[in-house]
Amino acid sequence: DRAAGATKSGGTTRRAAKMVCLDMDHPEIVDFVQWKVREEKKARALIAQGFESDFNGEAYKTVSGQNSNNSIRVNDDFMHAATTGGKWHTRARTTREVVDTYDAGELWNIIADAAWSCADPGVQYDTTINRWHTCPNTDRINASNPCSEYMFLDNSACNLSSLNLTKFLDADGHFDVDGYRHAIELFFVAQEILVDLSSYPTEQIARNSHDYRPLGLGYANLGTLLMVLGIPYDSDKGRAIAGALTAILCGHAYRVSSEMASSKGAFNGYAKNREPMLRVMRMHQEAAYGIDRDLCPEELWRAACDDWDSVVKLGEQHGYRNAQATVLAPTGTIGLLMDCDTTGIEPDFALVKFKKLAGGGYFKIVNQAVPHALAHLGYSPVEVQEIVAYISGTNTLVGAPHVNRQTLKEKGLDDQDLRKVEDALPGVFDLNLAFSPWVLGKDTYQRLNITAEKMSQPGFNLLKHLGFTAKEIEAAGDVIVGRMTIEGAPYLKTEHLPVFDCANRCGRTGERYLEPMAHIRMMAAAQPFLSGAISKTVNLPNEASVDDVRRIYEEGWKLGLKAVALYRDGCKASQPLSTSSDQKEEKEEAVEVAAKPVVQIRPTGTRVRLPKKRSGFTQEASVGGHKVFLRTGEYEDGSLGEIFIDMHKEG
Repeated sequence: DRAAGATKSGGTTRRAAKMVCLDMDHPEIVDFVQWKVREEKKARALIAQGFESDFNGEAYKTVSGQNSNNSIRVNDDFMHAATTGGKWHTRARTTREVVDTYDAGELWNIIADAAWSCADPGVQYDTTINRWHTCPNTDRINASNPCSEYMFLDNSACNLSSLNLTKFLDADGHFDVDGYRHAIELFFVAQEILVDLSSYPTEQIARNSHDYRPLGLGYANLGTLLMVLGIPYDSDKGRAIAGALTAILCGHAYRVSSEMASSKGAFNGYAKNREPMLRVMRMHQEAAYGIDRDLCPEELWRAACDDWDSVVKLGEQHGYRNAQATVLAPTGTIGLLMDCDTTGIEPDFALVKFKKLAGGGYFKIVNQAVPHALAHLGYSPVEVQEIVAYISGTNTLVGAPHVNRQTLKEKGLDDQDLRKVEDALPGVFDLNLAFSPWVLGKDTYQRLNITAEKMSQPGFNLLKHLGFTAKEIEAAGDVIVGRMTIEGAPYLKTEHLPVFDCANRCGRTGERYLEPMAHIRMMAAAQPFLSGAISKTVNLPNEASVDDVRRIYEEGWKLGLKAVALYRDGCKASQPLSTSSDQKEEKEEAVEVAAKPVVQIRPTGTRVRLPKKRSGFTQEASVGGHKVFLRTGEYEDGSLGEIFIDMHKEG
């Protein structure tokens, strides 16, 4: 873990990438499962004491285990025991003697609880992985790469590339199958050439990479493709299309691989693994014919079946140049460079999202597919424009209610100040942030007679200081910054809402989101057509339960997935994507009621003693696992006179 912490991945800003896998029968499996749970508690304790919560901050740098993705390898024997109340033995690594015996169901609950608490460990289904293994006569598959999409022999390497699916859609929503196949061929041949041109860190990795030549071609932007076509991500039709596109990807890649083998020869390890590899190819072929033909465009279904028929036929004659052909990688950063709204096989995280940058700050990402989807669904240009503005805002003060150029000038801001604000609007998720000292500058604050002390007070809000009410700021923010959800948008038909469902609730008022099983079902539609696995996060809302986590892991096993990772919103104190600010709404009415007596009865600087016997209320809360009590004392008229915060445990 410490070695990885000293390593950067792909440059100077990405953290190290490392996967740690442990077999379920390892004697230290319980400690391993609970390792990151303990470390997350430590990090939260440090954050509670004032350390930065940023993933590069001192809190997370100080605790261990933050440089790796932890996964457990579960086989069918364990899953049957866990779901039927059986026993499970851990065994010594060398002698295979039984070390401990557990109730498999209780052990499964410990795993689910840990994943609920801190998103680790993920699960890799060992039996399924090795059932689809093309080279079992060489060795079994024991682990994966850090993102869990490349699963092959130990000490081997795979170069990855991805295609942007939406680039093959024309204006009428027709998918260019021939163009897709052509791109697959070009990319796959280029990756094959790179095997010999690449350098490798060890002699063993170099040897295996040359002997087996595994490649990892994938795609990105599936979620956007379906949205543009007006097809819900969580629908049988969406899954049929995803299955067909993945089948063409893998089938055509292996077809090209076999054609290359006819002139260059099969990979060195093919002769030893001919029968199991052809068996796996026939499993892929059978799955292609299992795609629902009634739900899938005929051209896609036919192309998928034709490609796999050719793969088996050519493979029997020439073998294959590559032991593996496809994976679905996360495409997290290259997806931005490829102009993708969604990464890999993922649905959109939210219609408007904010990516946390390694160097600090946020980057606002607005889904570009929404207007295309609305047009495809039959909405007029004017309707599309108004719906999009409802989601992402006007990004201008012009024409906004309450907070606009005229009212701000009346309160002391000049044209230069307003230009700074408008320049900042496209990148903020809360209107107040566009009026911060970092945007307007300290000189503007001084001109408005705001002292440095006042400006630095926690919770200071310039718009409120200037006299705008919370309701006025909220109404203006809805227009300028946007609601960040499509729910409630003008003109939108209720039956079209599922098309725009995202992995999380959108904005401050959004209620809809894709249920976790929607992610699992989509992965199951694509998995039978991949050499490797799918790097994907199953997103859960904050209120999801441990039982929900357990059901997701069990369903992934039943549906034939090779690996599942999940993330419950807010389970870690630092996360890279957000859908809204964390600011809480204030009760404006209560503020106004409390403010009037203060002005009318007690002049500033005059102390008015509270009665010896006084009313108040006590509020109990929990912060980072510590109980906190907030107590108030009131004057005879009910106005607030004192506040006490009690923490009986600190640390």
